Amino acid sequence: MRLLANKATAQKKILLIDREEKLKNDRTWCFWEAGPGFFEAIVAKQWSRLDFYSKKYSGELNMAPYQYKMIRGIDFYRYCLEAIKQHPNVTMLYDEVTSYSARMVQLKSTAIDCTNAVVFSSLYQAAEKQKGRHYLLQHFKGWMVETEDPVFNTETATLMDFRVSQQYGTSFVYVMPLTARKALVEYTLFTGEILEQQQYDTALEHYLQQFIGIDAYRVSETEFGVIPMTSAAMPAVQDGVYLIGTAGGQTKASTGYTFQFIQKQAASITANLASGKSPFAGRSLAAGRFRIYDNTLLRILAHKKIPGDEIFARLFEKNRASAIFRFLDNETSFTAELKIMTTVPQWAFIKAAVAEIAAGAGS
Repeated sequence: MRLLANKATAQKKILLIDREEKLKNDRTWCFWEAGPGFFEAIVAKQWSRLDFYSKKYSGELNMAPYQYKMIRGIDFYRYCLEAIKQHPNVTMLYDEVTSYSARMVQLKSTAIDCTNAVVFSSLYQAAEKQKGRHYLLQHFKGWMVETEDPVFNTETATLMDFRVSQQYGTSFVYVMPLTARKALVEYTLFTGEILEQQQYDTALEHYLQQFIGIDAYRVSETEFGVIPMTSAAMPAVQDGVYLIGTAGGQTKASTGYTFQFIQKQAASITANLASGKSPFAGRSLAAGRFRIYDNTLLRILAHKKIPGDEIFARLFEKNRASAIFRFLDNETSFTAELKIMTTVPQWAFIKAAVAEIAAGAGS
């Protein structure tokens, strides 16, 4: 979409390969953004007020100038595919990739010669675990809940509600109300292993009863996902192929946030190609610094040095949400980062940071 929106790249011959057509709403992206974004036309709902809940701190977050936005998967697919259809220089191919390199992409049905092409891949493949690295999963199950009575406040969304049981590890629920009678309610965990489906269902049922106060509702849609959270270094290029998205390290290790990092990467690649540069030219020098921050928090969560709900509660209690959002977007200055660091248990974080630096966290 960004290539097609740029005059310098809009007429490039593009082959887009996907396993299957996108015909259903299989996921939802929620993210904060200041001002209109590239996909503003398909934002299903946005909120200027966010609530945070935990056993130690609860309150409304001061998020200006950000808005919290939701894009539904099916809206994204329809919007993008309709735009792509208007460009005869783009070919859509539905098949399964079995192997790839910068020279050849092997599909189940055929092979494609890529000798004169630039190849990008978003196919995530979990690598063998490396000693001294940390591996957690962000896994979640969400219900689109519909009720007969108006029970949801459409003006305010819940970013994190840590009042749920922490028996499995860092766990929270977020609530995104679309109308007074309809909301996405998602149970999310940062742990080493996924749960049985019934365990997610039980947690969602309990949350709706105890914290929303409803027993009668209909689940109109269900989504489930697993996102890797790891301190292991992710290759940028493999067999001459440029890796993008989660496969290319665009998932933030400490939180699992991915959508906006993918947007930044896509914009950067397009700008570079439009200028005749290598796709990954000019990568940020600050990336190593933020890797240390991410891996430090990941070490603390993985080794359960401090409960995750306590860390996030202190961050949002002691800082403006807008400052935390900039920090989590890797957009803060070192001075601002030092200020944020003073609001978490400093000795535990210092020890974890030293251990990560010794392990090469910024590499």
